[in-house]
Amino acid sequence: MTSLATAPSFDPAPTAHVITSDEEAVALARSLAVEFAAEASERDRTRHLPAAEIDRFSSTGLWAITVPKAYGGAEVSFATLAEVIKIVSAADPSIGQMPQNHLAALDAIRASASEEQKKLWFGRVLKGYRLGNAFSEAKSRHVGAFETTIRPEGDGYVVNGEKFYATGALFAHYIHIGAVDPHGKVHLAIVPRDAPGLTITDSWSGFGQRTTASGNVSIANVRVDPSGVIPAYLGGENPSSNGAVSQIIQAAVDAGIALAAVEETIRFVREHTRPWIDSGQEHGHEDVFTIAQIGDLKIRLQAAEAVLEEAGKAIDRIVHQPTDDNVAETAVKVAEAKVLTTEIAILATNKLHELGGTRTVLGQHNLDRHWRNARTHTLHDPVRWKYFHIGNHVLNGVRPPRHAWN
Repeated sequence: MTSLATAPSFDPAPTAHVITSDEEAVALARSLAVEFAAEASERDRTRHLPAAEIDRFSSTGLWAITVPKAYGGAEVSFATLAEVIKIVSAADPSIGQMPQNHLAALDAIRASASEEQKKLWFGRVLKGYRLGNAFSEAKSRHVGAFETTIRPEGDGYVVNGEKFYATGALFAHYIHIGAVDPHGKVHLAIVPRDAPGLTITDSWSGFGQRTTASGNVSIANVRVDPSGVIPAYLGGENPSSNGAVSQIIQAAVDAGIALAAVEETIRFVREHTRPWIDSGQEHGHEDVFTIAQIGDLKIRLQAAEAVLEEAGKAIDRIVHQPTDDNVAETAVKVAEAKVLTTEIAILATNKLHELGGTRTVLGQHNLDRHWRNARTHTLHDPVRWKYFHIGNHVLNGVRPPRHAWN
């Protein structure tokens, strides 16, 4: 078990390149993916936490690409953001998942923070500082029910509670804590990771996404400066892009897992798989049923990628002029992307073993990591409810609820 005291070290005073275009963002992601893929299997095998890789990732400026142009950022298309997360996740989905809560917090700041807070936090992020998640709770009634509290005290605030699934917190410079005020309104309380009373522990034992350090955060009388209290509830009470931004990143991680699995299946079948005894072929890649299923996987992957891109462009259209109707339509489009990326991630990681054959389960290949990652990450929010919200909107004109899981 890794605690804050024993966590891998990372740069406490970072500097970061400032990206200026969508094209630059994608090119940097592709370059990083080559680096991250090299040791991804070994990191998974040994649960080696990728602190150096996270430093490298954020120093490129990719963690700041959604910062609005008015505050010095590139303000890339959300289709570009999805592409960046997909590319990195295909190399290592644990690393690809790491910025999700950071980027979601940036959208909450954009939509709900004061002008002074925007200048402060966007400025820090452009320098390379990272925000880590302390949002979900394992013991509350449901995922959206928070027992962590924030209350005014003196010239600031005090937060108390316990969090789990704290992806990225162990590698963050600041922790944004989801907490409810005395009126039941949810705020983000942003504090330094070494704030007195804050304890971050990597107690994550999941069989997939093994190096996300998605463990728990204990919050005992942690003081918060007013500059760090963001009224995040406004992004749900009013139409905003907040939920869609959070969700498209999750879908992009799953798309990356699927992409890696399809590419791995093609490589393994070409290099290692024997033909079935009844096929009459000399090589596994000549088996007609294998060929057909590879074609099916490719079609489904491309469909998921296309809808993911559409969803990103839909978010672009609501960022500056959100309405009840266009936010609902965007939520539906992002839900469609989440359904398709979830299904291809699970299907492709299953088919990797089915089409590759028994050799794919040998420990020396560690190919089961793709299935473990897909099965784990796609549990983030159930697609059975995506089908319902999509159908209810199309059939009955009912808007999906506005929260971080839609």
